Amino acid sequence: MSVTAFLVVLLSFYQTVGSVHSQGSPHDSFIIQYLERRLSQMEERMNQCEQKTVGVTQKTYDLSSEIRGYLSTLNVVRSEVQGEMDSMSARVDRVERELEYLENKIPTQTDIEMEEALLEQQIEAAELDLLKKKSNIKVEKDCSIGLSQIKSLKIVKKAGDTYGSWFKDPSQGSAKVYLLSGISNNTLLEYESLLSFIESNTTTPVKVLQLPFPWIGTGQLVYNGFLYYHKADTPNQILKVDLLNGTMVDSTLVPGAGRLPVYSLNPNTYLDVAVDELGLWVIHADPEYGGNLVITKLDKGSLAVEYTWDTKCRSRDAEGAFLICGTLYVVYNTRYGGRSTIQCLYDIHDIIHSDESPVMFFPKRYTSHSSIHYHPGDKQLYAWDDGYQTIYKVETHKNDQVTKE
Repeated sequence: MSVTAFLVVLLSFYQTVGSVHSQGSPHDSFIIQYLERRLSQMEERMNQCEQKTVGVTQKTYDLSSEIRGYLSTLNVVRSEVQGEMDSMSARVDRVERELEYLENKIPTQTDIEMEEALLEQQIEAAELDLLKKKSNIKVEKDCSIGLSQIKSLKIVKKAGDTYGSWFKDPSQGSAKVYLLSGISNNTLLEYESLLSFIESNTTTPVKVLQLPFPWIGTGQLVYNGFLYYHKADTPNQILKVDLLNGTMVDSTLVPGAGRLPVYSLNPNTYLDVAVDELGLWVIHADPEYGGNLVITKLDKGSLAVEYTWDTKCRSRDAEGAFLICGTLYVVYNTRYGGRSTIQCLYDIHDIIHSDESPVMFFPKRYTSHSSIHYHPGDKQLYAWDDGYQTIYKVETHKNDQVTKE
């Protein structure tokens, strides 16, 4: 019975009791009062019962909604599992078919032995070819000198940013000087001579060349009238630009380069182009060799890779490097700027050894280099020394151990 019906009955009962109460005796009046109290208690209990019923009904509804949510999630999971099972079944079928195919294609033991013998012949031929290339580099020129000391320095000028690169074209008969300021730009400054560069702030004109693509880092170089540089926004692409008309004539990708700065103290330089008596080189660091430096010989005409050497010279704490007659000299410093030293070298001819050579110090100047370029004709280093264009005079000696062929 609902509370409303109960109230109707109770009202009727009250009316009847009231009528009796007005007509009955005192004993009847007492009974009626007792019944009224009992009915009031019953009414209160009925209200409590209805409230509890409503609460239980709400909890039952909430539980039902939660169960429906779980069932929906379970259906989704079941569909996903079913899809994975179907996919796994298809993969198993495919693997079985591939295994059956491979079983039919596995060569006989004789074929395997013949293929192994052919592979060994190909490896031997490749090793012989590499040895021939290395031998050709050895006998291409009479290059039997090594670095004795860095004799003196000359601060030529202060021009451009803190980081930059400057150098002379080492080709025979060329006196032109080139300057690239900053770590990324597309402008090259050309001067007719070193004197023209020194006097460029007064009357001597400067030729400004706009490059087809911007460079990155400070590892650029001009050689035989062509600029070689690391193209910006690429990990390991070297461009060759004709300076007569400013057009790109060739490019190459240096294998294994571009994943690590070549020198840890120059974090924006990933490829360093160098030149020595033997020709054109690229210096870079390879994380697969513990971050040590790698030197790659390039053909100056086609930019084809001729040979690559993995050195034991670390890139950590290095600020620059250069080559003289096929020997890499690595310059180290501190990140606070100090006196630069050569502490590691690598000779492709295996004549000069790093552990047998003393540490060589640069003349006292407690700064840091952002680029160092060797000029094989002048026997000088053109360095960018904390914004100063500096020339170091080097002294070389004859390596008597080199065999003339």
